[in-house]
Amino acid sequence: MLPIILYFVNTTTQADTVWFTTKGQVVIPLRLRKLFNIEDGTRAIVTATDEGILLKPVTKHAINRLRGILKRKPGEPPMSEWWAEHKRAEKELEERKYARGTGSR
Repeated sequence: MLPIILYFVNTTTQADTVWFTTKGQVVIPLRLRKLFNIEDGTRAIVTATDEGILLKPVTKHAINRLRGILKRKPGEPPMSEWWAEHKRAEKELEERKYARGTGSR
């Protein structure tokens, strides 16, 4: 028999209205960004559900809750160091991508 794992998520009953840009971007209201610890550069998992689009932010707080779940091999850097390197590489990739798109023609 598999164990049942319950996740408690902070929810809000207040509804907010947002607009999508022509690029499909949307600004999450500040109140919700603070509630879910969303910072600049935070990634999210996007899932289609029966009720609509579900965004699950992947924050430092979410990662810290998972600390210790995956066994690291001897000699591998701690997850915090790995994550910092991962974020640096992502930022560098985004900056190169942006630089290509804004070059002179």
